[in-house]
Amino acid sequence: MVDIIALEDVSARAWPSLHRERLGGWRLYASTGHTGRANTCWVLGAPDRPLDDAFRETEAWYAARGLPSKFKTVDGVTPQGFEAELTGRGFSPRTETLVMVGPVGGTSAGVLLGEEPDEPFQAVLFETLYRDKADADERLDTARRIPRPKRFARIDVDGVPAAVGALAVDGDWAGVSLMRTSPNHRRQGLAARIVAALLAEAEAAGARRSYLQVEADNSGAVALYQAMGFAEAYSYRYWAR
Repeated sequence: MVDIIALEDVSARAWPSLHRERLGGWRLYASTGHTGRANTCWVLGAPDRPLDDAFRETEAWYAARGLPSKFKTVDGVTPQGFEAELTGRGFSPRTETLVMVGPVGGTSAGVLLGEEPDEPFQAVLFETLYRDKADADERLDTARRIPRPKRFARIDVDGVPAAVGALAVDGDWAGVSLMRTSPNHRRQGLAARIVAALLAEAEAAGARRSYLQVEADNSGAVALYQAMGFAEAYSYRYWAR
């Protein structure tokens, strides 16, 4: 069994936003508006004030940062009926994401590892984000804020950066993120090697379990992670107008 709220808090520390606030069970996170995790109100329980006030204050908090208000609902912890409330207020569900948990331990043979995202790592990220510099910059800035111990993994093919991934260790948990493979190097088993290397680092850092997040419709990635021992623990989705 997984303590969903505890793991959600671990994952928030592993992807630290620039700004944060709490309204009871609502966690408000904001950065520069690109990644969902760092720019969304996570609804992990009831707010500590009347619902209309909570919505009004949340909208104002995001507006003050030049961002639209968005919400994240999490199976098993978001209060029953809240998604209907969002629908009634003009929000609609967007990306469905699976949170998968798995083992630690693996091999890092042939994988380059470091404590910060170096220039070749950044190049793969930029390429796989369709050269969206603002999106890449937010992800890299967030990655640099990840507390240690953390690791950044990369595989080069014929001297060309081809695949990357990141790891954040927090007590017993190790989170895998920023999994990216250059379009010219996909279907070569590079992602599996990156994950194996990160899980080896997780074990060395004292973690006992690992987790990652993957969009539910990314069937290839889901199958890969299942083959490596990961299983779905719960899911969440974003809501926007």
